Formats: sequence, structure tokens, C-alpha cells
Amino acid sequence: MNRRSTKRLLAGAAAIGIAVAALTGCSANSGDDGDGKVTLTWWHNGNQDPLKGLWQDVATEFEKAHPNVTVKVTGYQNEDLQKTLIPNALRSNTPPDLFQAWGGGELKDQVAAGYVKDISDDVKDELDAVGPTASGWQIDGATYGLPFSYGIEGFWYNKDLFAQAGITAPPTTLDELNDDVAKLKSAGIVPISVGAGDKWPAAHWWYNFALKDCSPDTLKTAQSKHDFSDECFVTAGDDLEAFLKTEPFNEGFLATPAQQGAGSSAGLLASGKVAMELMGHWEPGVVGGLTDDKKVPEFLGWFNFPGIDGAAGDPTAALGGGDGFACSQQAPPECVELLKYIMSADVQKRFGESGAGIPTVADAASSVTDPNLQMVLEGKQKASYVQLWLDTAYGATVGGAMNDGIVNLFAGKGSADDIVKGMQDAAATE
Repeated sequence: MNRRSTKRLLAGAAAIGIAVAALTGCSANSGDDGDGKVTLTWWHNGNQDPLKGLWQDVATEFEKAHPNVTVKVTGYQNEDLQKTLIPNALRSNTPPDLFQAWGGGELKDQVAAGYVKDISDDVKDELDAVGPTASGWQIDGATYGLPFSYGIEGFWYNKDLFAQAGITAPPTTLDELNDDVAKLKSAGIVPISVGAGDKWPAAHWWYNFALKDCSPDTLKTAQSKHDFSDECFVTAGDDLEAFLKTEPFNEGFLATPAQQGAGSSAGLLASGKVAMELMGHWEPGVVGGLTDDKKVPEFLGWFNFPGIDGAAGDPTAALGGGDGFACSQQAPPECVELLKYIMSADVQKRFGESGAGIPTVADAASSVTDPNLQMVLEGKQKASYVQLWLDTAYGATVGGAMNDGIVNLFAGKGSADDIVKGMQDAAATE
């Protein structure tokens, strides 16, 4: 059975389950305990403070305002949540009520399978507050989730180590980045950490090379039509392979985790053992949770992935995306109410103040006081084109094949051509 047939079968099964639930008067996972009380399950990727603590506070506040509701909130590691836990749970009879949703092709597939609740009529005010950013969580004009954070990716770097190596300003071109890597190595400093053990951080390197090698029009066509025929996609792999040969990464990077513990790629940056890490806008919150004093280090700075001289890509373009939440199809109405509370100006302001990310509600923009996140905001404003994370944009089938090919390239087991062929083959099965 091919993936399309499987998807139809899953959608049919979901529809049958919903119909049966309607006949019995409640959903299969309504959370109704039979005495008017409701239990909500909430899964998110805030497995470290400050986000972990903030979401627990939000759950407690919601319970106080809704005495009939109990919220069971759990934070998981991002990779496990996105790639395994949520997909498996949505296919089961007991999915979480409120769950992390990254938008794009991934959410589109979940909606097509009948797993996600249409909340369009309930969140009109929230949509007005968020604006166009919500488009990634909308399919065919309907809203299936809301983003609470949206930002762009770049290099988080140690300004002190840069100065120690004689680097006076962040690089703006790939040639300058290569020069800075050489300077750092000459000074006895590990240039860059990458948590390739979790795969997705390695994949993001290829994403950024594709972003700077391919024109915005080519990237838009690739997203809408899964057309990867432009030679720039192979060039991205060639450029990445050439960069890998400079040996810029931490020892054992293929097995290094991304965000958990002192030995993770984020932990190495937090402790001053490496000069840079390519990571999303959430990095200050993660790094702050891995320092001895649990504070974001003062040495932390940010710059966008450098442009590539002579390439078709826009040198100011940025790779980005957001974190959002959606309610499973079987979730009770209280799930939408919890989501609306998360999107309230008060909670959004506290999210911005925490330094864990960039809020999406306009009224909360002034709450971002962390100087590094302010640099991300400035970088986003300077970018003439922002591309959604490629695996999110392309969906699970193509995105998974792409990520596998990139990881193989990192490990010396694949080529630039293999990445693109894998994407094309995966697209042909949809």
C-alpha cells in the first residue's frame, strides 16, 4: 500500500471514529470524566525552563479560572515530539487534546487525515491579533492552529571568543565565515557546535545553503509544486560538503544531542567551549537553562547565515518558522479555550519577557527585551524573504527523505545528488 492509500485509509478511520463519537454524545477523547469535569492533555516542546515553568503556570491559571478542568501538561524533547510522539498519538484512540503544531505541510497532512479540529469560528479575535503569521496554520481558508512564537534562524555566537580570535565583526559572506573558522581554529577555539545526533540540526545546514544558493522564486516553486529540478539544490549539497571538509564542528558532532545537557551543542555554547551554533530563535532560552546560574550569558550575539557571492539566492533571506498549538479532532471545547488563553496578550507578554522566543501577538512585541532576540527581530525586518523550515514546508514524506539524505552527507555516506534524488522520489509517491 502506498503512502497516499494509507493516508486515505487513516482519514476514513478517523472519520468513522468521529461519527461514532457523535452518535454516543461525546468524542472518543473528550476528557469528560462523567461528572461534568474535564481533563485536558497538553503536549509541548518546552522541556526546560523558562518555557517549561511558564506553560505549567499557564495550565495552573487556566484550572483556577475553570474549576471543572484539570490540565495535564507535559514537555518533551522537540525531535521526539515532532517525529514520533505526536504522529503516533494522532493515529491512536487517545491523542493529546492540545499539541505542538509547526504548520506548513506537516499540519496539512494531519488535517487531511482528519486528526485536527477546525477552530476558525472560535479564534477570530486571535487571528486579528496575530495577523498574516497565522497563514502557516491555515489550510484552504480554515484555521487549524495558532502560532505563539515566530522567528528566524541564525548563528548564535560568543562575542568574547570572536574577539579572542581577532574577529572584529560577524561574517556577511560564506568566504568570510570560512575565514573566521580558520581564525578560531588557529586560536585553539572550536568554531561551531552542531547536535547532529538529533538529525534536524544537521539538516538545517543544508536548508540554509539552499536558501542562499536558490532564488526565492525557485524556493516558492519547490514548496508549492515539490519541484526540485533546479541545479541550485545540488549546489547546496556541494557547498555543504565543501564546508564539512574544513572540519568546523565539535568532536563527535555526529552523536552530539542538540539541546539536552552540558554536552549538547547548546550546552557547549553555553559553557564557552565553542564559538558558534546555528540554531533557531529559541536558543537564548535553551542556553540560559544550561548555564550554571540559569541566565542567558552576556557574551551571546546573533547574525544571519551569510550570503554566497555569485549565487542566485537572496543574501538577506532568512530561514524561519514558528511554534504553535492545535487541538485534536476529538478534543473538548475547553481545548480551544486553553489555546485562546495561551494567545492572550498577558500570556504572550510573559512569553516575550521570558526570553524563550518571539511572541506573535502585536500587543506583546514590546515585551521582547532580550538584546539577542531584538537582534533576531531586526534580522527578520531586514530579510526581504523568509522561508519556512524546509521539512515543515515540504511535509513529512519529502521532508523526511530530505533530512535522511542530509544526515547521510554529514556522515560521509551520501552525496549532494542523493539528497535531491531522495526528495524527488519521495514527492513521486505522494
